[in-house]
Amino acid sequence: MATAKTREKILNTFLGLLADHPYEDVSLPLIAETAKVKLSELRSAYSSKLALVEAFADKIDTAVLDERDEDMADQPARDRLFDILMTRIDALADHKEAVRALHAAAESDPALALDFNRVAVRSQKWMLIAAGIDLAGVKASIVAQGLAIAFSRVVGVWLDEDDEGMPRTMARLDRELDRGSSFMKRLDGLEGFAKGLRSFLRKASEGGGRRTAASSDPDRDDDVGGEAPAGA
Repeated sequence: MATAKTREKILNTFLGLLADHPYEDVSLPLIAETAKVKLSELRSAYSSKLALVEAFADKIDTAVLDERDEDMADQPARDRLFDILMTRIDALADHKEAVRALHAAAESDPALALDFNRVAVRSQKWMLIAAGIDLAGVKASIVAQGLAIAFSRVVGVWLDEDDEGMPRTMARLDRELDRGSSFMKRLDGLEGFAKGLRSFLRKASEGGGRRTAASSDPDRDDDVGGEAPAGA
């Protein structure tokens, strides 16, 4: 079993190699050789390159959760999310070239992009929680997926920005959150409509069941006066 120190060394080696090489060129044997560990140790620590990407995402998640500003708690949800996502950008800054390599790999390989997307959605669920936006069920998955796509666009701008103040990155994040706010309003409307529709169908179903039961009752008189009028 790999120790925490060995796992950290392997992850840092992986990120260092990504800073100088395309993702597809960073093989598991190269990682083991550069980290000076046996392949068996690497296998014990991380079963694949994707596992290393997941570990990197977890590392950034932890950094953001540790650095979240508790004083933002009374601010609007959008402002809290903006702050959290900019904190995530700050956490990524020390590994900008590695992020660039991962971003480029996802753009050139649709199958890999799907794998990375799954990792990103899991992280964005935590970013929503960090911002005090604790959703559940299908809605949480839909919103996290949308946020993962939006944040990827923001990262694309950040990778090409040299200004330390990050005005272009912040402006893009502003636009993406504006779009997200509009989407959330539509989603809330659809959710309300769906609840109303489910309630209507349930009541209609229950009512239909009562009518069926009543019409099948042999002791029930359909007309107070006895037989139904001829031709009725």
